[in-house]
Amino acid sequence: MFPPFRRLTRAAAALLLGAALISGQPAAAQVPPDVLVVGQIAEPQSMDPHTVTATNDFRILVNLYDGLVRFKPGTLEVEPALAESWEISPDGKTYTFKLRQGVTFHDGTPFDAEAVKYNFDRMLDEAHPEHGTGPFPLSFFFATVTQTEVVDPHTVRFHLSEPYAPFLSNLAYPTGLMVSPTAVRNEGGDYGRAPAGTGPFKFRIWESNRQVALEANPDYWDGAPSLRGIVFRPITDGNARVSEMLAGNLDLMVEVPPDALATFRDDATYAVQEQEGPHLWFLILNTKEPPFDDVRMRQAVNYAIDKETLVNDVLQGTATVPAGPIPSAFAWAHDEQVQPYPHDPERAKALIAEAGQAGEIRAKFLVAESGSGMLDPVAMATAIQADLAEVGITAEIETYEWNTYLGMVNPGLEGRAAMAEMAWMTNDPDTLPYLTLRSDALPDQGGFNSGYYSNPELDRLLEEARRTTDQAERGRLYKQVQKLVHDEAPWAFVASWKQNAVTTAQIGNFQLQPSFLLNLAKVTKG
Repeated sequence: MFPPFRRLTRAAAALLLGAALISGQPAAAQVPPDVLVVGQIAEPQSMDPHTVTATNDFRILVNLYDGLVRFKPGTLEVEPALAESWEISPDGKTYTFKLRQGVTFHDGTPFDAEAVKYNFDRMLDEAHPEHGTGPFPLSFFFATVTQTEVVDPHTVRFHLSEPYAPFLSNLAYPTGLMVSPTAVRNEGGDYGRAPAGTGPFKFRIWESNRQVALEANPDYWDGAPSLRGIVFRPITDGNARVSEMLAGNLDLMVEVPPDALATFRDDATYAVQEQEGPHLWFLILNTKEPPFDDVRMRQAVNYAIDKETLVNDVLQGTATVPAGPIPSAFAWAHDEQVQPYPHDPERAKALIAEAGQAGEIRAKFLVAESGSGMLDPVAMATAIQADLAEVGITAEIETYEWNTYLGMVNPGLEGRAAMAEMAWMTNDPDTLPYLTLRSDALPDQGGFNSGYYSNPELDRLLEEARRTTDQAERGRLYKQVQKLVHDEAPWAFVASWKQNAVTTAQIGNFQLQPSFLLNLAKVTKG
């Protein structure tokens, strides 16, 4: 059990922090009063920001690292971080950043223009000596960077092959976080277990399936954290996270199961936070193989699923029904004229008949046990299975642990399954369709188009939108993307989540972010 916080002296707290973070004792058993314990939804994959894709991992990384820029709190607007200012050339192809001076990585390596160049060369240059410590799946974000130039020790310039509107937003995303060149060179392929950034917290220890522990960086350029440290505990089962929270073993838990929210709302010793963001929960349909190589079958799945019941009953009002791949959180790029597919089993049956499908239709359905933004994936899968059965589609569910699941889905569904659950939280309307629906984003080409959807018109729209710097024109193009993808239905568009978290009442300055990142530098406890 926790010792009573108020009875701990500062010296005792320091000793307990050492015990909790160094000896690997269960975090909940000996946590000092100024260490925050966070209930995470899964074991992270890596602490190397360039190699991971899951929000579960990003929630830790943004406390270890900084990028050149970051999202302004409460918004998706970009503000300075390790870069104090920047200039964009009139043709939109050159970005020059003035770097913050006097910053060092946690291992003592100076942060300067050479370090910035190292980070991008490592990600983008296959001949780079440390490129082999990858893979670098989201280096897609920076594919237009042709050269990173060191102008002087505190000035770095990026040369792009073409204007690229999402560039600053992508720099603010975790893929743009800066790693220590020295640490990567020393650790090689093990760097993901021994990270070094410039962030408000330093890496302390990682015990698999038990905890990732960080300690405060007293020299942080943006002010030392008030917390002494953070312990991230992976607790895959949502109900188990709730039990740990109610038992007092967590200070903060993310992704609260919908049926537990009322429990916390009704108890003044807790605080519930909810925040809408650009999230989409969808079914990837394998467009390369029958039965979903036929657009009528894909539309039938969308009509067959009772999404209103899913978001209102299974998710208990913690989500809304989306109308395509551009979440309504991107108001400037979302077309309100496009409406979600209604629940219409008869229309689904008619489309299946038009597609010439006769008899029982069997479809292997990959399902995650948990995962970033996956909401209540097993319960949702079960409800979807029942809806599909009503129109003659037998969905054969196979369930996997999250990281195993990603290893099944990200390489592509060919020969594996007809459909799979997935959820993305993004920072720009370009990200999701460009990385997951573009013809050149197939898994064997490093992308996430696991359903193999291909449409030249969509490719054209996406390329034009990312080269357009005028936001109104970009918005017009993304509305066309939304309509096209909605009608072609390479996915079933199921839910857009209102993210949530619960803290104990003694936690201060905590705020959920529309970016879905978990910034804890300013959080207080007690």
